[in-house]
Amino acid sequence: MEELDKEIENAMDGAATEEESLEARLARQEEELGTLRDQVMRQAAEFQNYRRRTEQEKVQMADYGRQDVVTQLLDVLDDFRRTLDAAGQVENGEVDEAAFKSLHTGVAMVYGKLLGELAKLGVEQIDAVGKPFDEAEHEALMSQPVSDGQEPGHVVGEIQAGYRMGDRVIRHARVVVTA
Repeated sequence: MEELDKEIENAMDGAATEEESLEARLARQEEELGTLRDQVMRQAAEFQNYRRRTEQEKVQMADYGRQDVVTQLLDVLDDFRRTLDAAGQVENGEVDEAAFKSLHTGVAMVYGKLLGELAKLGVEQIDAVGKPFDEAEHEALMSQPVSDGQEPGHVVGEIQAGYRMGDRVIRHARVVVTA
């Protein structure tokens, strides 16, 4: 009987030791699970912060881009103001040939300056007159019969200039086409 008691005691000690071992293993795994949860939570928070930062940077870049465009156009605006002042002199009866030429020169200068600023931004005017009609670049507003020296389907007049930025048409040229 004593042996049986010893075996039972040994079995109980073994079971207690195994239970302690399992409890320790469970505690380690729970601790590891907690650590992994914390890491996942930190990663999720870092990703949210990254997304928020990149959105803010996109907004800032767009703002800076608009600011650059406006800054470049302010000089053109100043030239328009001076041209309007010159036009006011013509309207007030202070018109002479020199004043009118000055006004014309001023308007041409402002137009050229504005085209130059747009060119710096990658905008170019579409060359339409004399070219075959191309619906990718042109919008036909009128047609006229073919006359001597003209080919059908060609642009013979431009009502409104078209522009492209890089490879993309940002406004179609509104044109008159031979039919």
